[in-house]
Amino acid sequence: MSNHLEIDFLPVGNGEKSGDAIAFRYGDFSDKQKQYIVVIDGGTIESGKALVEHIKEFYGSYVDLAILTHPDGDHSSGLREVLNELKVGELWLHKPWEHSKEILDLFIDGRITSNSLSERLKDAYNFAHEVEQIAIKKDITIKEPFAGLSFNNGIIKVLGPTESFYESLIPEFTKSPEQKTQLQKAFSGLKEAVNWVFESMDIETLSEDGETSAENNSSCITLLEFDNAKYLFTGDSGIQGMQNAIDYAKSKKIDISNIRFLQVPHHGSHRNVSPTILNQIKCTTAFVSSAKDAPKHPSKKVVNALIRRGANVHATNGNVKCHHKNCPSRQGYSSATPLPFYEQVEE
Repeated sequence: MSNHLEIDFLPVGNGEKSGDAIAFRYGDFSDKQKQYIVVIDGGTIESGKALVEHIKEFYGSYVDLAILTHPDGDHSSGLREVLNELKVGELWLHKPWEHSKEILDLFIDGRITSNSLSERLKDAYNFAHEVEQIAIKKDITIKEPFAGLSFNNGIIKVLGPTESFYESLIPEFTKSPEQKTQLQKAFSGLKEAVNWVFESMDIETLSEDGETSAENNSSCITLLEFDNAKYLFTGDSGIQGMQNAIDYAKSKKIDISNIRFLQVPHHGSHRNVSPTILNQIKCTTAFVSSAKDAPKHPSKKVVNALIRRGANVHATNGNVKCHHKNCPSRQGYSSATPLPFYEQVEE
């Protein structure tokens, strides 16, 4: 098998809200039967349509594996287009509505039954449920991506979440009923005042206490190991979800301490990574899915933290970004300039 690899991050969003629409292929590109095509998330309907056209133009028309990292609409909506318009072999997505029996006793409302909780979760995460229903209608194999699941003889494997960690998060989902023991945390889209602080290669202000939603922390974290290199895709995972995956990898003696490529979680938000996380996963190339006009995506202190640890950092910011290995450059594409180190970062 020839060792070709292409990873494409398509732009999602024209305003301040970012999303993910990612495709990659690996194998022998001269023979369509010897290459594997994978889609991770589909962004919005518009980016989902663009993703379908991109795959048809550059890859082919058969997707071996589609992955929905978590049920948020900026990841799940466009994946419906992929499943409707392309032939897909296998789909990985979590189905919180099928875990209602295991978590039922965690909710305050005693009138909630397993069936009613399941229906509430289907309605709350309707785009993800629609993805599942399309797959069922088209007889696509469906699997829940918990740690240990693999594809293509382990070339692709799931590092997180574990099933137990996932089930502990469902009651904290923002659209779940109220819990018995813990108040849900609200993560609003309200704009915050920006204060700027100084950083240098020796001064880091990225904190250890960033928080994100339970839905984000439930993101499927996927490792591609191909041609003696490792590529990590993280969805919108937060510090808790990332550490859960790191711990799982260590328990299975999977070394992710130095990887070739990292998808920076949640569009480069400073709430989703920490120095401790980045010290455990160093990379040479980091990609960020960020909307064209999203001033906080990626966070400058996250960009600096990655550069400080030896990474070249690239953000979509309204453009398709392609990372490739053993492939000629595409016509019309040019080498991208990595983001710079910033001396002033958001506090």
